[in-house]
Amino acid sequence: MRAFASGFFRRPAQVVAVDLLGATIVSSIGGRPTGGIIVEIEAYLGRDDPASHAFLGRRHAGNVSLYGPPGTWYVYRSYGVHWCANLVCGGPAAGGAVLLRGIAPVDGIRVMRSRRGPVAPRHLADGPGKLCQALGITRKLDGLAMRGSPVRVGETAKRPAGERLVTPRIGITKATDWPLRFVLRPSAQ
Repeated sequence: MRAFASGFFRRPAQVVAVDLLGATIVSSIGGRPTGGIIVEIEAYLGRDDPASHAFLGRRHAGNVSLYGPPGTWYVYRSYGVHWCANLVCGGPAAGGAVLLRGIAPVDGIRVMRSRRGPVAPRHLADGPGKLCQALGITRKLDGLAMRGSPVRVGETAKRPAGERLVTPRIGITKATDWPLRFVLRPSAQ
């Protein structure tokens, strides 16, 4: 896996999201390597996005990392139950981010199963909470720069083939019609 260029995450979240489809994510949390191909992701645009944790510039103890440098991990609990992992995007203190919604597991499937239980491989990481559980991601990752963290995202030698879909985001109550969810549907090859 090759690291993205230093300015990769300085771009708008919706641009970064599209470019992350088909990229590789690797976790070494707990000394147990796991990883896969990013197949679902959503963009949150910061202060002008009603569904964003940074809407209207809101800041509180729980979203400090969202205003960090591009490429910083922003990890929060959804409904007090599941961890959700985001990477900060955009300019300084923009509050934009991409939410990692799903991966196609490739490495460490046995480890993912030990973390998630006996589920089919396609369901190991097919939602933001499942993805975090499978990769071992918790709040401990929040605020860390992606480069040098135990969870890294990078370019693969060959992107998987497949249809790229753009849909409205899901699981939110505001700006529900904004087409900022990006999905890579594998080809039948």
